[in-house]
Amino acid sequence: MSADLFDRAGALFRETQESIIGALESLEAQHGDGSRFRRDEWTRGPESNGPITGGGGLTCVLEGGRVFERAGVNFSAVRGRYSEEFARTLPGEGLDFAACGVSLVIHPRSPRLPTVHMNHRRLSRGATGWFGGGSDLTPYVLDEDDARHFHRTLHDACARHPAVASYDRFKRECDDYFYNHHRGEARGLGGIFFDYLTDDPEETLAFMRDSCAAFLLAYLPIVERHIDEDYTDAEREWQKLRRGRYVEFNLLHDRGTMFGLRTGGRVESILMSMPPEVSWRYAAEPEAGSREAALLEVLRTPRSWVGAP
Repeated sequence: MSADLFDRAGALFRETQESIIGALESLEAQHGDGSRFRRDEWTRGPESNGPITGGGGLTCVLEGGRVFERAGVNFSAVRGRYSEEFARTLPGEGLDFAACGVSLVIHPRSPRLPTVHMNHRRLSRGATGWFGGGSDLTPYVLDEDDARHFHRTLHDACARHPAVASYDRFKRECDDYFYNHHRGEARGLGGIFFDYLTDDPEETLAFMRDSCAAFLLAYLPIVERHIDEDYTDAEREWQKLRRGRYVEFNLLHDRGTMFGLRTGGRVESILMSMPPEVSWRYAAEPEAGSREAALLEVLRTPRSWVGAP
C-alpha cells in the first residue's frame, strides 16, 4: 500500500474530524449550554503478538449537552499485527496491518432528533489496501422528508464518482449490514455502506472526500429542523428502548467494534458509540397506528428514499 495514499487519507480523516466537531459545538453554543468536546490524545502501546506497532489517535467526546447527550468523533492512524485467525477473514497476505479512519456516533438528547453514525477508513493487510465506510441515520420518529433529504445528499455524493461509487449498491449493502437479524429489523433508515473498495485508489480517495463532506450536509439540516421541538416522557422512553437495539447491533454485529477489540484497540474509544441512557422492556411493542408503529414498520421492511428529484 502506498504510504503517500495512507497519509493523505489520514489527513482527510483528521480534517473531517475537526470540521464535524466545530459544527456540533456551534449547535451547542447556539441552542444548548455551550458544552464542548473533551479531547484525549492516545498512542498505541506495545503488542504481545508481534514487534510492529505504532500510531495513535484523538478521541473527542461531548457528554451531557442540551442538544447532544453524547457525541463521539474519533480519529486514529495505527499499525500493528492481526491475529492469524482474524487475518484469515481479510484480503491480502501476512499479518501486518495499517488502519486510519474517522468514526462518529451522535446521540442527541431529544427523541425528535435522530442518532447518526459515520465511519470512513483506509485499511491494509500486507501490500493490499482498501477503503470502506458509510453513513446511516437512526431516527426515533419517522419523518419521511428527513429520510429523503439524508439519502438524496448521499446519493448525490456517489453520483459524482460513478467509476467507484454506486448509491443503489451502497444503499442495499447498508440495509443488509445494519440489520439486527435476531430482531428481524433494521437498526435505522440506512444510508450508504461500502467496504473493500480497491479499484482506482485515487478516484476512491476523491469519493471519500466527497462522502465525508456530505455528512454535515445530510445531517445538520435535520437537526436544525427539529432542534426546538418539545417531546413527551413517552417519546423519551421509546427513544431509550430503540437505543437498546443500537447497543445490540454494535455488540453483536458491528465490524468496526470487532476490528477494534480484536486488534488491541483503545476500548474507551471503541465503545464511545454506546448511548448514555438505554432501556430494555420485555416484549415491548408500540400501539397500533402510532408514530412509533409507523417507524417500526419501515425498520422491518426497508424502503427506497430516493426517487425522481
